[in-house]
Amino acid sequence: MPVMACCVDSAVAAPGHADAGDTSIHSPVPFLSSSAAAVTVAVANSESSHWSPAHSSALYRIDEWGAPYFSVNSSGNVVVRPYGTGSLAHQEIDLLKIVKKVSDPKSAGGLGLGLPLIVRLPDVLKNRVESLHSAFESAIQAQCYESHYQGVYPVKCNQDRLVVEDIVKFGAPFRFGLEAGSKPELLLAMSCLCKGNPEALLVCNGFKDAEYVSLALIAKKLALNTVIVLEQEEEVNLVIDLSNKLSVRPVIGVRAKLRTKHSGHFGSTSGEKGKFGLTTTQILRVVKKLQDSGMLDCLQLLHFHIGSQIPSTALLQDGAVEATQIYSELVRLGACMKVIDIGGGLGVDYDGSKSGNSDLSVSYGLEEYASAVVNAIRIICDRKSIKHPIICSESGRAIVSHHSILIFEAISATVNTPAMNHIDLPLVIEGLSEDARCDYWNLSDAAMRHENETCLLYADQLKQRCVDQFIEGSLRIEQLADVDGLFDLVSKVIGAAEPARIYNVNLSIFTSIPDFWSIGQVFPIVPIHRLDEKPEVRGVLSDLTCDSDGKIDKFIGGETRLLLHELEGNDGGANGRYYLGMFLGGAYQEALGGVHNLFGGPNVVSVLQSDGPQSFAVTRAVPGPSCADVLRMLQHEPELMFETLKHRAEEFHVEDHDNDGTNYATLISSLARSFHNMPYLKALSPCSYEEVHNAAAEFGASEDEQWSYCYA
Repeated sequence: MPVMACCVDSAVAAPGHADAGDTSIHSPVPFLSSSAAAVTVAVANSESSHWSPAHSSALYRIDEWGAPYFSVNSSGNVVVRPYGTGSLAHQEIDLLKIVKKVSDPKSAGGLGLGLPLIVRLPDVLKNRVESLHSAFESAIQAQCYESHYQGVYPVKCNQDRLVVEDIVKFGAPFRFGLEAGSKPELLLAMSCLCKGNPEALLVCNGFKDAEYVSLALIAKKLALNTVIVLEQEEEVNLVIDLSNKLSVRPVIGVRAKLRTKHSGHFGSTSGEKGKFGLTTTQILRVVKKLQDSGMLDCLQLLHFHIGSQIPSTALLQDGAVEATQIYSELVRLGACMKVIDIGGGLGVDYDGSKSGNSDLSVSYGLEEYASAVVNAIRIICDRKSIKHPIICSESGRAIVSHHSILIFEAISATVNTPAMNHIDLPLVIEGLSEDARCDYWNLSDAAMRHENETCLLYADQLKQRCVDQFIEGSLRIEQLADVDGLFDLVSKVIGAAEPARIYNVNLSIFTSIPDFWSIGQVFPIVPIHRLDEKPEVRGVLSDLTCDSDGKIDKFIGGETRLLLHELEGNDGGANGRYYLGMFLGGAYQEALGGVHNLFGGPNVVSVLQSDGPQSFAVTRAVPGPSCADVLRMLQHEPELMFETLKHRAEEFHVEDHDNDGTNYATLISSLARSFHNMPYLKALSPCSYEEVHNAAAEFGASEDEQWSYCYA
């Protein structure tokens, strides 16, 4: 092995190995014979040459977590199957083509938007709503259940206007409604449901004050099918008083604090010590107050929530049985009960493992989930001889997770171990301490004897001694760098674990994947192209923020490295650029994202399947926040900032005698453009001052035009 030969080259005569005047170099002994090395290389090349998209699909588990919406085509690109199992081959949407359409300049027929990018897929969203309803309808018919299912979407999962409006539109045939947990969410839901099915539920959850309750009662006056769910016992007093003042007969629900809970991270809000809900004692007091007020008939809904990501149907059934027992008791006490709201908890299989023992997975599908719920409620109701209630669920995560894809670019990566000819061995040895030289000679001897572990031991000792010398000031930085390279080479040749390559990505994890940073939530991350090539680099992802937490080093399958492709030398049909996608992140990430380092949200496009040559159409494009937009969020005033810098430039211009071509107009244009552009790095090469000046003419002469958005 030639690399190791260089590593163990005895460039300096060690005592006992040669005569004092002997300057000859000892012949190194490689760890593998040349024939064995050749076979190893041949096998590796053979494996690489036979790599196929199917291999990548298996490697990244795309068919497990991505089914039925994502797969890999014959070109090695990730495609979207917008109608799930009902998608035809010609309806598949190539994500790389979407990126090209969005990022190409307007002059080339593109949208001129950069990355990062959120791709919304309304077709997938529609399919999720339809599939959830279909699963419950099938279970209801199969079990002769004598009522129906009508779900609600909890808008906290993703409050984007188009997402909520689409869910209301897609769910209208199924009486699909909305759930709100705050006053702005309630206003949002009221407005959207004006265009929905009149029977759709508007479930009002969360902590409530007089204004919240009044809003809910106004919604009832507006003929919206509103239910005020009591989360705290004292809320019943507000509802009774305000409904009398506004002359509104409310529909009331109570949230029960069940004993049933699951032990995972997402189960922390369930059980007797959970954050929300009423105990049995509190429920009885609420019933008494309503009865005394002549409003017990207003109590019509029972709500419970075991926790998000319920791992198994067995746990789900336990909770449904306990809740239905409470429901039946409320019927016995005289409440006019009609609806049982099973809350959220319908999980998403983020890692494709179909495991019931992980926060990242669930052991069931939509059909099993619906069947378990219907069965549990039916059995208790039949046993108690009470009418089967309407079944409602608040399945936000399961509805929106699949419809949104975050696409971002790896812009650079740490370099491989340097080639041996870049390491100056004589320079390394020159100036070493006696102990360090002994380590070098011992490393050489160990290599001759094929003692791999000993080699690594002496290489590590040599490196540490050199670090100590450098700190003391007796070793130059060039020598230290060569020792580092020598250590890396030795480690690589003897098969020691190679450090992960760091891929720098044009992204803020705190903004776009906050759940990874905050609670360790892992999402599937996959290259969206070049999947017909074998990925051979084990890497981690590092974002643009100046924060050590701004990295992704945990991946599905319990991996701490992600297999990636080399960035250089192979453009994979993407002009040398390397795109990654984060999938199943449509719930919570946008709402929870911050502006750490003042990185705002990504660009967003909505994409529908079409019968055109590309199989898709971009129906809406929303540019992400500019630098000026992000500054405004923190109470800065970009216009005043611009004026301050403009005045500074005037002073600079007056005193500028360098004649360097940086005139006042182009400098001001450059400043204005920086305020208008997004905070993220631009993939295009930097513009000259003249190009910036010409492009800035698009801003127009007026102040209004100057501060309107301009595509980068």
